[in-house]
Amino acid sequence: MRIGTRKSQLARIQTDSVAGKLKELYPDVHLEIVAMSTVGDKILDKALSKIGEKSLFTKELENALERNEVDLVVHSLKDLPTSLPPGFTIGAVLKRETPYDAVILHPKKAGLTLDTLPEGRLRVRGNLNTRLKKLDDHDDYSAIILAAAGLRRLGWESRISQILTPDDCMYAVGQGALAVEARAGDEDILKMLSVLNDTDTVLRCVAERAFLRHLEGGCSVPVAIHSEVKESQLYLTGAVYSLDGLDSLKETMQTSFTTENQVEERVHVGITARTVLTSAQDAAEKLGTDLAALLLHKGAKKILSVARQLNNAR
Repeated sequence: MRIGTRKSQLARIQTDSVAGKLKELYPDVHLEIVAMSTVGDKILDKALSKIGEKSLFTKELENALERNEVDLVVHSLKDLPTSLPPGFTIGAVLKRETPYDAVILHPKKAGLTLDTLPEGRLRVRGNLNTRLKKLDDHDDYSAIILAAAGLRRLGWESRISQILTPDDCMYAVGQGALAVEARAGDEDILKMLSVLNDTDTVLRCVAERAFLRHLEGGCSVPVAIHSEVKESQLYLTGAVYSLDGLDSLKETMQTSFTTENQVEERVHVGITARTVLTSAQDAAEKLGTDLAALLLHKGAKKILSVARQLNNAR
């Protein structure tokens, strides 16, 4: 079985972790990892919104999947668009690492917090190694904000100066979760992958992706999320912000889900989770869509439209 992945150190670590789980479950299956670069990895001098491509971190991997050069692909779920190309599906969403963001300070700013840093900002693109090196080697940057999950997977927790809680700042849709993409018609592969699904993570990510899809959002629009499962209740908080941070909308909704219905095969926002009850996934998807509709009704459409125009003008 050939597993496609990006070439970055983090992507390889994530892919190795998935391969390790598959090897434990299916010790007789031979696994081969195939690494490649994506558009998002190659173009580092432009903001993502200015590159003019969709699927910036997934296109080459999906092309290889389509050509049968690999059998499945491991992604950070936040990199996957909410609408996948025809013929592809997410066959597994693994148990989520912390979805929160972390603040890493320049060594000269030790002891400060995000609130006490001087005003002004610059953007840094590149993989985690590249961005941390730019932070440490130059005085242009006081701090950098990165997903805590990636730092933990790389073993760099000691660099974390502050974890941003949902009260400080919510996070990107799907952040902290790993997804395994496969061809929708590969029944044997999908059956193997289904045992990797984590029920709570699947439900949270179905709701989050439905929220983002209904808002027609992507990596260039200021949309944030927070989800939680407690006692058969799924809680979802979503927010839409203006690029200057002066205009924002934030709402919370919740839904209950049953654990008594039969599992049916159905795709929810690109996810085929055969081990998770369809009724629960239906409830999660409706929650995300309803929350997005509420924000749109309260003015999110105008905020998002202005954000897109400003991004395009940069």
